[in-house]
Amino acid sequence: MQTFFRHKWIVVIIAILVAGVAWYAMSPADETPNVAPTVTAGAGAPVEQGIVATLLTLRAVKLDGTIFSDQAFLSLRDFSTEIVPEPVGRPNPFAPLSSQARASENSTKGAQIFTQPRR
Repeated sequence: MQTFFRHKWIVVIIAILVAGVAWYAMSPADETPNVAPTVTAGAGAPVEQGIVATLLTLRAVKLDGTIFSDQAFLSLRDFSTEIVPEPVGRPNPFAPLSSQARASENSTKGAQIFTQPRR
């Protein structure tokens, strides 16, 4: 009984974890709705009406360039960083670094180490 009172917080946390796992295991699985279109002989009309309504809504949208002359748009600042062109890499990145590069004497076939000769 003394052990229970000494470690009551551990027992409470374990009980909460066991209850959470039991609740998760017993909760019903979420079923994902079938979003694949099924076409039957008389069911095509509601889908087509929805597409027509969407197209009519899009046709009613008017685009004009007045937003570009708005003072709020003109007050925007560009804080992007200019991209500086960098030199292009080597034509063959797998070629040795120089014609003087050679395999070291201690290398094996599986792990070749290329070293520069000492000058």
